[in-house]
Amino acid sequence: MRKIVSVILAVVAGVVLWYLFIKPSDYIVRFKANLFPGAINQSLKHWSRNFNDSENIQQEGDLFHLSQTFKFGDSTHIYQWEIEPLTDSTSRVIVGIKDKGHSLKNKILVPFVDTDFEKRSRATVLDFMEELQEHKKNFKVRIVGEDEFPTKYIAYLPIKSTQLQKADEMMRNFSYLFGSLVDNGVEFDGFPMIEITDWNQDNDSIHFNFGRPIIRSEKLPIGTDIQYKRIFRKKALKAEYNGNYITSDRAWYALLDYAKKNNIAVENTPIEVFHDDPKDEGNELKWKAEIYLPIKELDE
Repeated sequence: MRKIVSVILAVVAGVVLWYLFIKPSDYIVRFKANLFPGAINQSLKHWSRNFNDSENIQQEGDLFHLSQTFKFGDSTHIYQWEIEPLTDSTSRVIVGIKDKGHSLKNKILVPFVDTDFEKRSRATVLDFMEELQEHKKNFKVRIVGEDEFPTKYIAYLPIKSTQLQKADEMMRNFSYLFGSLVDNGVEFDGFPMIEITDWNQDNDSIHFNFGRPIIRSEKLPIGTDIQYKRIFRKKALKAEYNGNYITSDRAWYALLDYAKKNNIAVENTPIEVFHDDPKDEGNELKWKAEIYLPIKELDE
């Protein structure tokens, strides 16, 4: 009997020591979201910009894990976000929260008292949940499946930016690019588009070619920043996106999820084709873009 009691006491002591001194978080909040992980990841990064007292959010290894720091008065709170995919369109979000300067005190009080630390933590996570629900209303992604991107000859400008700045860079260069082509009598052969040539998913930086398919001719403006190339026909996974083009990258993540689920090897170089001019349509859900994610060739 003494041995049993000793073992029980040792286990209890071990659990208490782990809880007080090793457990990484003081408090955990969990919730379910009707969105896929990539959309949650990008929404979380965008939401974090609303807080002047929040340090830049950091992605830790993959898009499913992020770390964020808030300063509340004399306290520094660390939020560890974990995104767990459940289905094609739902995820579980687990948020481990720690107050760096008052961790031991919080761990002692949390099981017995609804502390200000817990209330602030719940309010902060709830604010993001509301932001996420609002964002979900503003875009749609429909996976079409395997398709082909046709051969196109394009006039384009190479651009470097972040995913969030992509649409701003397109608008900033729109008049110069298309004005130059129109002034020279160039004939268009399709909608405006971008071709991602490099995508760093750790820091959301991208290199892309912003342009438009054209009919090759002697009218092309030469000696400018405008460049020309042929994109050859390629097999790709295709999605249709409706919403503001600022967040059309949500379809990239949906296609990556689809590729992983169906064991399809793809290149992380999406192509977007924009069917609508935002100046002509006020309802963003009517804006349409076709998104292609190239499938790797068998010999690659």
